[in-house]
Amino acid sequence: MKIVIIDDHALIREALRGVFKELKPDAVVLEASDAAQALQLIATHPDTAMVLLDLSLPGRDGFELLSALRRDHPAMSVVVLSGFADRANVRRALDHGALGFIPKSASREVMISALNLMFSGGVYIPPEILAAPRAATPIGMPGKSPAELGLTDRQMDVLALMMQGKSNKAICRQLDLAEPTVKNHVTAILKALHASNRTEAVIAASALGWVLQR
Repeated sequence: MKIVIIDDHALIREALRGVFKELKPDAVVLEASDAAQALQLIATHPDTAMVLLDLSLPGRDGFELLSALRRDHPAMSVVVLSGFADRANVRRALDHGALGFIPKSASREVMISALNLMFSGGVYIPPEILAAPRAATPIGMPGKSPAELGLTDRQMDVLALMMQGKSNKAICRQLDLAEPTVKNHVTAILKALHASNRTEAVIAASALGWVLQR
């Protein structure tokens, strides 16, 4: 497994190297200090499995880089690591296809737990964001399973890919489904989770504690 850390602070990169050494001893950890170096590194290592991306980088907007990575390398998981962990930035990162958002203020234990969750197929969202009023689990839903909310196995397959930041077209290809079918499944998922868009659905599924894998 190859992991790329993109951060302009050497101490942050060093700390993350230590975390990955503990979590994935056999992983190859590569580093970039700015966007240009990161893109060159990823072009050289297209088999990179995960990218940890700081939003505050010299030379390029972090969200723009996140969008470019998700567009050009859809199979690559991108996790945002930022000192600006407010609700707006978390939602924007998820909207741009991030697999999770880890605040730089998080303890080592929290980082390890968050990365373990994402390695197992989950989406990590800071608890304080999930605890915000608009992110709270809808009334009547606490602790409910997908089946109790009327979601089918195929809809859960779709939701799992949504939580990985996949577009409808990418979901069609992966599940061998027609685009109208995927759109119908997404509509059903949003309705079941009381969500008005894909990001709210991901947040709701995370608030329910669902860890989905494909």
